[in-house]
Amino acid sequence: MNQKSVRHAALATFAVFAINGFVFASWAARIPAVTRVLGLTAGEMGLLLLTIAAGSVIALPLAGTVVARLGTASTVRVGGFTSSLGGLIIATALAWDSVPLTALGLFFFGVGIGLWDVSQNVEGADVERRLGRTIMPRFHAGFSGGALAGALVGAALSAMNVSMSAHLFAIVALVVVAMVAIPRHFLPSARTTAAAGSQPVRAPGGSLPAKARSAWSESRTLLVGLVVLGAALTEGAANDWIAKATVDGIGATESGGAIMFAVFVASMTAFRFFGGRFIDAHGRVPVLYGSLGAALLGLVLFVVAPNIWLAGLGAVFWGAGAALGFPMGMSAAADDPARAAARVSVVSTIGYVAFLAGPPLLGFLGDHVTVRWALLAIGAAIVASILTAPAAKPLPVEDYEGASR
Repeated sequence: MNQKSVRHAALATFAVFAINGFVFASWAARIPAVTRVLGLTAGEMGLLLLTIAAGSVIALPLAGTVVARLGTASTVRVGGFTSSLGGLIIATALAWDSVPLTALGLFFFGVGIGLWDVSQNVEGADVERRLGRTIMPRFHAGFSGGALAGALVGAALSAMNVSMSAHLFAIVALVVVAMVAIPRHFLPSARTTAAAGSQPVRAPGGSLPAKARSAWSESRTLLVGLVVLGAALTEGAANDWIAKATVDGIGATESGGAIMFAVFVASMTAFRFFGGRFIDAHGRVPVLYGSLGAALLGLVLFVVAPNIWLAGLGAVFWGAGAALGFPMGMSAAADDPARAAARVSVVSTIGYVAFLAGPPLLGFLGDHVTVRWALLAIGAAIVASILTAPAAKPLPVEDYEGASR
């Protein structure tokens, strides 16, 4: 594989991450508007958001098998088309003010996002290994940059009183075109044998063992998953609730809430774009400690801030701290090339379950203490990630086989 093809694959992977972020943020930035249109409380909206999590929880464990059978390019396409179907259903449901139909659309949206997310991370890990340098944070910066663009578009459309249905129809058209064109530049060898979360490991002589070990039984992989769990919950909670917490807790307008979400995403995007240099210079574990500490500081400041300006400063620290945990977890899972796809699939599954299932639970808590104060519960997950951060230390080559024991 020549370096020109790898660079093309890197650009395609970046673009797929960016479109993923744009699609997700286009939904997340307008959750306050959807809540108002459907006449839901925070707890009821949290229950509705669980349908996204349900779809993804079903799709994520199957993603390794789908990637093994179809390859990453085809799996990204399946995910993109499925999420587009969900978007069409949601758009129709909002036009009809139908909560059940919205839930169905969100379920398909979650299934599509789950397949899309795992396959893009498997592709990103393969590209990173072939380039020989830390680039995974830049792929996730693509996600964050796309999310920033989606948030800004959401804020503008909200200010112009454009309906969410019309917004979603336009997003679906964008995704369909992108899914046809972009994945064709993925690496041709990205198809893996990661079915069902396991992958054959070759012995030193080149033979395969009688039975491949499951990545779900590896202690290091699960600990890396816990690191990613806290980081993903930190990011996911902001995606789903920072806009509404700004509106309800600080008294901002809906467009002001979308702008606060954009501040968070802008900070996260910047640190992801340049974070690879810090990781290469200082190592994963020290950067993880600094990132998670900043996330905890920013979260607390956002919640207790007496005005929107200090809350915005908290959002900056929160975004900076949330930037690198997830991509570093993906890189840690991919240290051993022979087991990378299986481990990335497992760690992605753990992370995305937290990313998607955690925020709706905060909505239920928000019914009792307000959404803004409910966000403090994320601090416990951040502390757990700090405690397990050493698991992300890069594996020496001689330990590749031993990491699963």
